[in-house]
Amino acid sequence: MPEGPSVRKFQLLTSPFVGQVVAKVGGSSRKINVNDLNALRLQDSQVHGKNLYLAFVAAEGPLGPTAEETVLQREAASGASSPAQGGREQVCVPQAHHQDEELQELQHSRSEPPDAAEGPGNWLRFHFGLFGSIRANEFSRANKANKRGDWKDPIPRLVLHFESGGFLVFYNCRMHWCSSPRADPASDILSVEFHRGRALDALRVPEPICYTLLDQRYFSGLGNIIKNEILYLAKIHPLTRGSALALSDLEHLLDCAIQFSSAWLHSKLHGKGLHPQIYQKEQCPLGHAVMKGTLGPSGGFKRLTWWCPQCQPAVLSVDGDPSPVTE
Repeated sequence: MPEGPSVRKFQLLTSPFVGQVVAKVGGSSRKINVNDLNALRLQDSQVHGKNLYLAFVAAEGPLGPTAEETVLQREAASGASSPAQGGREQVCVPQAHHQDEELQELQHSRSEPPDAAEGPGNWLRFHFGLFGSIRANEFSRANKANKRGDWKDPIPRLVLHFESGGFLVFYNCRMHWCSSPRADPASDILSVEFHRGRALDALRVPEPICYTLLDQRYFSGLGNIIKNEILYLAKIHPLTRGSALALSDLEHLLDCAIQFSSAWLHSKLHGKGLHPQIYQKEQCPLGHAVMKGTLGPSGGFKRLTWWCPQCQPAVLSVDGDPSPVTE
């Protein structure tokens, strides 16, 4: 599924339509009645981790504060500065693992806890699949034939046409209504309110570090690509237990997470592609053979993981046992 930087980009695409009224709707979604959106005004657009939230109100109703005004109010109250901006693009990696990744993402998204205020409301939550995206004022076109040799354009789940003449198109996403976003800015790695202290406490637990990094309670928006890349950048084996690492190593890993995520977002905003160093690679940048394993807690969600045994050597845990390796 798209990770935090991608969903931030999606939110920026929706922002120019805030305040506009929906004139016509379309799409293949069966989870919601798309016709319910007719004649509603898009009141707000917010992103929290990997989820996008759009608020709709009756066209004659008050607009209320926009997402930008809300952020400015928060910054004024906290004295925080705005985060580094980032960009949009496709990840430049081989396609061989996409089916496995898509299946794992679907299993993971089904296991996510529901919004605390899930149910009838004026907020529409979007959770995107592996190839999920948003287009503004254009439709996605097929760039290759499918397995049957047909050149069929992707079918949008939702299309919103606005009175201004512009439109938004949503692909490969699940939607449901809720009364308010489920959000904790302190856990969002791209938020100005991200809480480093709480994140460091989470990383110190005696669990393999690659499990903790994907825990959205502490690292909202951090996904499998970011996990693999930052562990390589920090030279940490994915199965190293957090309790076996020095505080300076954990600080460096956290710096890598924030810097990589911000740089990825910056690349997206400038239309540049991401060129991973370890994710879905057979060799690391130094030419060493890369190992691949499906790693995750026993009985829990497991993800494909790539690491270089030479650049990211196994580390002894506190009790002297080496970190396990799965291939």
